[in-house]
Order: sequence, then C-alpha cells, then structure tokens
Amino acid sequence: MQKTALLVGGSGQIGTASARRLLALGYRVTIAHRGTRPLPRDLAGEVETVTLDRSEPHALAELARGHDLVLDCIAFSPADAEPYARLVGELGSLVVISTASVYLGSNGTWMDIATGPDDFPLLAVPVTEQHPTVTDEREGYSTQKSALERALLGVDGLPVTVLRPGAIHGPESPALREWYFIKRALDGRRRVPLTDMGESRFATTSTAVIAELVRLAAEHPATRILNAADEPGPTALEIGQAVFAHLGHEAEFDLLPREAAGEVGSHPWAVPTPVVLSMQAARDELGYAPTGSHRTTIGPAIDWMLGEVADTDWRERFPALADRYGAAGWFDYEAEDSLLGG
Repeated sequence: MQKTALLVGGSGQIGTASARRLLALGYRVTIAHRGTRPLPRDLAGEVETVTLDRSEPHALAELARGHDLVLDCIAFSPADAEPYARLVGELGSLVVISTASVYLGSNGTWMDIATGPDDFPLLAVPVTEQHPTVTDEREGYSTQKSALERALLGVDGLPVTVLRPGAIHGPESPALREWYFIKRALDGRRRVPLTDMGESRFATTSTAVIAELVRLAAEHPATRILNAADEPGPTALEIGQAVFAHLGHEAEFDLLPREAAGEVGSHPWAVPTPVVLSMQAARDELGYAPTGSHRTTIGPAIDWMLGEVADTDWRERFPALADRYGAAGWFDYEAEDSLLGG
C-alpha cells in the first residue's frame, strides 16, 4: 500500500525539499498551507494541496490522522502541540522542526537576547542534544520553540522526532544568507572583507539534510530530539569560497580582526563564539550518513536565488532578508574601499 505524508506549512524551503525526497520514494504527498505561496512548478502536479488554518486544532488533527508521516515545518508554540496529543496511535511518525537557537549558553544567555560578543551564549563544541535548553518563559522565538519541544515530548506514546537545524539554506529560502557573497560576485567585487578573520562558525543546514532526516525518522518512528546540520560545519571563509567557486568568481578575502573592522566585514555568520552541532545522535539512532557538505549542496540554492532576482529588486523579492537580517547594510562598498584601500 502506498505510504502517505502530510507536510504542514510545506510550501517553503523545508517542505518542498522534503516533498521531492518523499515523492522519489513513492509516497503520496499532501502539502497543507495557507494558500499564499505558489508551489514550485515541478511539484504543482505531483502533490495534493489543501488550505489549512492551523489555528483550528480540530482541523489539523483531522487532516493529520492516519498518515504514515506528518512533517510540521511551522509549529512554533506549545499550543501547536495540542492537535498531535489527540493522535497518539493514529499516525506513523511525526517530525517537527525546531531550532538550534534553543540551546542555553553556559553563561546563562541564548541567541534571542544576545546583544553582542559579551553576552553571546557560550556553547560546547560541538553541541549535543543533551546540552541544556532555555526554559525562560518570556516571549521570543527560542523560548517558544523550546516550550514547544517540551510540550511534544510530554505526550506519552507520541512518535515525534524534533529536529534542531542551524542556518538553513536551500531553494525556496526566504532569507538565503549566502546573498552576502552572491551579490558581491554579481557586482564584480574583487575584495571581500570578513570579520573575525573569516573563522566564524555558525552551523549551516541544507534542506537536503533535513529531508534525509525526515525520511529516516519516517522509517524509524520514536520519541527523540536530533540536531540537523551540514558536516563539516563550514567557517565563513569556507562559505564564501564555496559560493564563489559555484559562480566561477575570483576574489581576494580580506580577513580582519573584529576590533579593527568595525561594521566592515560583518556578515550573517559573524558570531563571537562557535555554534557547531553534533550529528552523532542522528548517526547512532537513524543510521544517518551525510548527504553532502555545505560546499556540495549550496549550488541549487544559489541558482534558484539568481533566477528569483533576475528581473526584480532583491529587496522587494526578499524583504525578510533586507529587514529581519539587515542585509541592506551588508554592501557598504564605499566604507570597504576606504578601509581596504580598494
């Protein structure tokens, strides 16, 4: 009998990558979303779609009941665990996307509340799933995700795999951080400044990695939490090298100490202490084998983004990148030339 998968919030980067993986395995895939984002052309005729308002718990529970796999890409708060508490024994495997930002630093801080190098969370290298997570009850992305995890794991008998990715990259990404390098290649920049000597490491996660973990979790249902990250975890310099290699662009990297660079060279992975995720538990529990490094998986995301901005201002097409991630300030070429003498 053909297996069935429901992808909640499945029209984005995680859902579309997972849909392709599951379709290749013969699943019948249904994508539930708000109906505001069109599906990629290659999926439009291959998956079933349904418009869902997840604020109606009964509607989600009824839709999810009986599926071999449910992937929830957008669950955010403890309330989002409630529909699944009603489905113990009525679905094969549940996978829920959380975030690596739930980890609590040994200095008592977490990423949401960090304001700079002095209070950025200090984490083990690498971070395992046993590392403490934030339990603060104040509002915030990390605190709500952590509370969601606790609510899911508190449901007896629920076969839920919680995945904690880092900085996600892949086609359909609303905020591809690699734009820091892609735009410089498009603009013909031959010198690229990187703060922290280019050594910053903030765990990256390909959607291909997540899709493979979703597949494995479907085949091995259990209650667990797993990191989801590229191996090995690249430095900022290695990310830039990978992007330029894919684009055939040659540039010199100016590796600057944080105290000398100021805002010049500040990039999306510029964290003062490393964030590196261990994938040992995924190997031990699921038999996971890396699907590729950041360098080998970033190409499709770059090509997709280039197509998206070919005839559109990037700030209009990717407002989250410009507003939420501050990308509008990444390209002060005048300041760079003044500092570097370019």
